Amino acid sequence: MSNYKIVYCLLVFVVVFLGCENLLVEPSKDEKVQFVAPAHFPEPTYTFKNNPVTQSGFELGKKLFNDPRLSRDNSVACSNCHIKALAFADPQHDFSVGVDDRIGIRNAPAIQNMAFMKEFFWDGGVPHLDFVPTNAIENPLEMDETLIHVVQKLNGIEEYRVLFRKAFGNIDSINAPLMLHAFSQYMNMLISANSKYDQFYLGKTQLTQNEQKGMALFKQHCETCHSGILFTNQGYANNGLDTMFLDLGRALISEDGRDIGKFKIPSLRNIVLTKPYMHNARFATLEQVLEHYANGVKDSPTLDPRLKNNGKLGISLSKEEQQLIIEFLHTLTDKDFVSNELF
Repeated sequence: MSNYKIVYCLLVFVVVFLGCENLLVEPSKDEKVQFVAPAHFPEPTYTFKNNPVTQSGFELGKKLFNDPRLSRDNSVACSNCHIKALAFADPQHDFSVGVDDRIGIRNAPAIQNMAFMKEFFWDGGVPHLDFVPTNAIENPLEMDETLIHVVQKLNGIEEYRVLFRKAFGNIDSINAPLMLHAFSQYMNMLISANSKYDQFYLGKTQLTQNEQKGMALFKQHCETCHSGILFTNQGYANNGLDTMFLDLGRALISEDGRDIGKFKIPSLRNIVLTKPYMHNARFATLEQVLEHYANGVKDSPTLDPRLKNNGKLGISLSKEEQQLIIEFLHTLTDKDFVSNELF
């Protein structure tokens, strides 16, 4: 992403944020649906005060998420790259595929527990959930549209005019802030919190002996980065994939050379479902991921120091230990989440 593009995105952020503050329409009380964070989760980071979830807003956001008319040629919807049955990730493509079969530069990340995240995308270039759809809509390699034209399209569709009034009150016309609020209402409800591990954490089930061994190894070797109930510290790290970086990662946003090759540490929830792995889809299996950390880490000036142990790169893991960790990672699969008909 060029500096111009970054500045442009920031301008869009400011303009739309101000619009969201000023144009918010309070839904009627009988429409309001309370967002309830799972009891064992942290406080959400999303600003629900500005955009409370309603049934009508959620359904509108879901419709927008699945509508290819938001792309330039009416061919690509958000759901093309974010498939519900696979924790809203894309196992079919290493990189996102957009209009005219254009190929993106990174693997599509899963969409889950977004209400608890501080920043979004592999480089953390978007600091608020309301503006996540803007990147996909206006990216020339994805939907290749503009917010202005999308809003014009929606205003020309009677069904959407009805749905927006139902969700946001007696508005004169559809606008970008309300469209982005609808998207957020949908994405905020995509909560994954009922895996086998969650049931274990809450004292409602037990892990097998191998799963417990894997969990102990995970806590010893992986938990620093993939920490807490969200299984991410929400930081950025260079995990030794390369020695040189065509994709500068976080440095594209921070413009700090110390961030070259660093990418957002993803949540490991539903990790079994969300292959391929890494921002560049480097690995097809979890076995390959663990083998990378055991024997494939490459040194570079920004390599995470946690992957340098007394002169040895990587994490000391036997094949048996790697497999035990993978058995534990299977307990993070939330079948209720990926089969929820509401989504």
